[in-house]
Amino acid sequence: MGPEEWAGLTLVFTLGAMSPGPSLAVVLRNTLAGGRQQGVMTGIGHGIGFGIYAFLAALGIATALSIHESTEIILKTGGIVILVWLGYIFINSAREGPRNDSQENDLIPQNRQGFIQGFLIALLNPKILAWMLALYTPFIEADVDIKTLLGMGFLGMIIDGTWYVTVATVLTTGDRILKLKSISHIIDGLMGILMFIFALLLIGGIF
Repeated sequence: MGPEEWAGLTLVFTLGAMSPGPSLAVVLRNTLAGGRQQGVMTGIGHGIGFGIYAFLAALGIATALSIHESTEIILKTGGIVILVWLGYIFINSAREGPRNDSQENDLIPQNRQGFIQGFLIALLNPKILAWMLALYTPFIEADVDIKTLLGMGFLGMIIDGTWYVTVATVLTTGDRILKLKSISHIIDGLMGILMFIFALLLIGGIF
């Protein structure tokens, strides 16, 4: 791949990361509910999950697997389960009411949970698989070497992770996070409903 191809791939990765969807919703929710650290860890987890996806798609595994209906069903089912699971967690959190400082003294489990949620929402998102299959067509040649494939996966991981970490950081700059936390239970409820809507759209084949 030449400089023009790498520049084009960078642009596509950036636009893909910035597109709204369940990934952005989860990062926003975790940032508001758990603060900057949990939001950043969610972004890092998503970036790593996306990077793995990017490498596998570039390697051709995703393309090969996509011809098997059972693989598509497994990915779709996994994505639905994750969305419903997140919806359940967010709704339960909303029922607890507004957060207070005493609820933020156990940061390590929160950060770990944020990382896992970010990782899974990226790795089990069939939309990303379909996007990757369409994305890589202009960039992969038959004689592409493993270093280039690894580079493509690493590029996707860095761009995706950087975008979501930036979102979490900007959102928590200044005192805006304190204002938003006062209505965090409302945001949790709305995000929970949004996760269920995404799951229904996925079941209907719309998303």
